[in-house]
Amino acid sequence: MTRLRNLQNRTRRKTKEKMMMKVWSKLPSHEEKKKNRKFTRTWERAKLAATLDHVGSYIGSCWQLHWIAIQCLVSPQRNVSYSLLFVLGAERCNEAVQKLGKKYDIVVNIQGDEPLIEPEIIDGIVKALQRTWERAKLAATLDHVVVATDDERIADCCRQFGADVIMTAESCRNGAERCNEAVQKLRKKYDIVVNIQGDEPLIEPEIIDGIVQALQAAPDAVFSTAVTSLKPEDANDPNRVKCVVDNRGYAIYFSRGLIPFNKSGKVNQQFPYLLHLGIQSYDAKFLKIYSDLQPTPLQLEEDLEQLKVLENGYKMKVIKVDHDAHGVDTPEDVEKLESLMRERNLS
Repeated sequence: MTRLRNLQNRTRRKTKEKMMMKVWSKLPSHEEKKKNRKFTRTWERAKLAATLDHVGSYIGSCWQLHWIAIQCLVSPQRNVSYSLLFVLGAERCNEAVQKLGKKYDIVVNIQGDEPLIEPEIIDGIVKALQRTWERAKLAATLDHVVVATDDERIADCCRQFGADVIMTAESCRNGAERCNEAVQKLRKKYDIVVNIQGDEPLIEPEIIDGIVQALQAAPDAVFSTAVTSLKPEDANDPNRVKCVVDNRGYAIYFSRGLIPFNKSGKVNQQFPYLLHLGIQSYDAKFLKIYSDLQPTPLQLEEDLEQLKVLENGYKMKVIKVDHDAHGVDTPEDVEKLESLMRERNLS
């Protein structure tokens, strides 16, 4: 009897230990707790965005946050609504929106482990896109301004503020290929096509007119673009593309690194380095050719579409302009951009 009782006690202890192990395995580890705190911090930052009237969380798991969706409704005067989704890919975003059971015009995908995300970034996305379109409409040389995108959510946003939208394929590798597809779908004949990046809300209409006129005046060129003076603090920033030109105003090279680069390895404060702006125009006939050209080594290495033009022996006209460039490439850029837009009454 004693031996049987001892065996039963050992069995109960083992069973209890197994149950305790199961319970403890469900509790969050230190890393999981740390991750969850990041998610919470990101959500708190999103709530500070000025354009969002309502932020609600949707959590998929007790300890591990497999997904979080934050529903955000924009103030009525903007007549736009948002759904802000954390740590979701495109497919997960779509599934989450469907489960919300409401219609949203924009879905913004923000990584949930970015607790320092600024609310201004959320607001700036929509403002920058709309203001860029409005500035482009002021250019005297443009007959038609459209937004080319492969994302229906962006398209819906643009339609809200009155833009014409052309849907393009996700397979477009760069702006030139997207422009070419958009022109084909417009089914109208154009001599010049201008590509303006959507994060250039401070672009002057005169710059747009300038690159169009430069291309018209250079029959040996198939492409034109604009540059401005590079600020010393941007010399080593790979998001600021640098350019060198010849004595006749044709592009020699574009790079994410500092060019020219002297043997001292330091920035020459006296040298007039050039910064490439996010705007270019193409000869409409060449645009068709460009899309058929194979990617080139320098283009792939620098990830710059302009280099495929130069590597294939085509000429590119460059004009120098006085412009305070503020494209949105990093979160820090948004704050600078918002400040400048307020100064110019564009916010």
